[in-house]
Amino acid sequence: KESDGVKFRCERDVLVDALGTAGRATASRGGALPVLAGIRTELRGDTLTLTGHDLELTISVDIREGVKGTEDGVAVLPARLVSDVVRSLPAGAVEVEIDGEQARITASRSEFTLRVFPVDEFPRVPEPVGDGVTIDAAELAAALRQVVPAASSDDARPILTGVLVTAEAGGLRLVATDSYRLAVRDLPGQSVLAEGQSVLVPSRALNDLTKVLSGVGELILRLGERDASFEAGDVRLTTMLIEGDFPNYRGLIPSAHPNRMTVSREALLEGVRRVKLLAREATPVRLAMTTDGLDLVAVTQDVGQAHESLDAKYEGAELTVAFNPDYLLQGIEVLPGDEVTIESVDSLKPALVRSPEHPEFLYLLMPVRVS
Repeated sequence: KESDGVKFRCERDVLVDALGTAGRATASRGGALPVLAGIRTELRGDTLTLTGHDLELTISVDIREGVKGTEDGVAVLPARLVSDVVRSLPAGAVEVEIDGEQARITASRSEFTLRVFPVDEFPRVPEPVGDGVTIDAAELAAALRQVVPAASSDDARPILTGVLVTAEAGGLRLVATDSYRLAVRDLPGQSVLAEGQSVLVPSRALNDLTKVLSGVGELILRLGERDASFEAGDVRLTTMLIEGDFPNYRGLIPSAHPNRMTVSREALLEGVRRVKLLAREATPVRLAMTTDGLDLVAVTQDVGQAHESLDAKYEGAELTVAFNPDYLLQGIEVLPGDEVTIESVDSLKPALVRSPEHPEFLYLLMPVRVS
């Protein structure tokens, strides 16, 4: 069975957005299953559902406004090609007619004919299971922006590519680490899991989720035995969970910090960005902390050096700590509030970066050893 007959009209911009969202879950080339490089396109009345699915991640988008259906059915369109074609068309209505092995796409005086994939080769899309729990979408999006960047992108360490979602007293906690830094964010008042229960959600799926949460008020989260499903407005994202044990992150967080510096967040951001220009070839940025304030220094052999002094309040022994400037910046950029505190034990133990006004988020950063 190649495809059902499908025929509809849709506004170009609406279709472009939906194809882009569903396309995030398509396999780039399809690999052993070429059909996974396609988008499942289903029309029922005046509702068009586009689904991308790569066996681990599924993203479905329902389009209800701006669609006029003529003939119900299902087809699988080549994701990248159909997105490029629709995006190239003039603004206004786009007509799509799918019959047998091909799709005809027309708008104004443009016409394209594309080959389609056989519908029966497209794998069954998982149905979400578990009870739905409603979560504030804006709060979850803010938490994901703080935590997801700290997850590893190294597929050789699959456990670290996930974000731990765990039940804490009175709410949820999100945790991610790539072994160089650790991000922990609490979401009080959200109960999705039983006390002590935790799941490991792929960071790639959560990264895609943040892109669809803007403008959505509430989100419904369902946790199954092996997958998690997020429903945000007209978009549903379902991902397989990662199996395995997340490292004991609590043991990484020092219980006491004898040294504590407080500095303006904006001043530190701008200072590190400037000094980083001279931190070439994996050179760290040094933070020299004294009761007089904070000095930022970057020195790259045969290139030059940068130095900047900032006003800061410091309690503790004089200390110089060096950090990877990108990791340091990523932590400060997602920190809320006007001030940053950096708490440290010595130049080799992890430092704690947080906002005095927002205890719900902490960022732990491993220093870089310098001579």
